Amino acid sequence: MAELMIEEQDIVNAICLFQAKNKSVLPEQVEVELCYEDDEGFFAEVFVNNDKIIMNTFDMTQALRMWIEEQLHRDPYATGIKLLLDDEQGIIAALV
Repeated sequence: MAELMIEEQDIVNAICLFQAKNKSVLPEQVEVELCYEDDEGFFAEVFVNNDKIIMNTFDMTQALRMWIEEQLHRDPYATGIKLLLDDEQGIIAALV
């Protein structure tokens, strides 16, 4: 099976849906900034009701698994998820 690539905006959407469900707010009330640092790796800064939440790579993967199940209607555990930094597309995810 070919790799499926998840674009940066879909990663943001997944995190918004994930945090909205966890915090009992609307997805539109969640702000997300995806980040990458050489020392830290991938993470997201999330703002909900003036609270700042830092999501590490594991947390971001959990959000993507929920999104894969709910939006793509696929088994979220049937594949691996790898976050990648692309010069043109930003932060993307590959289902491998």
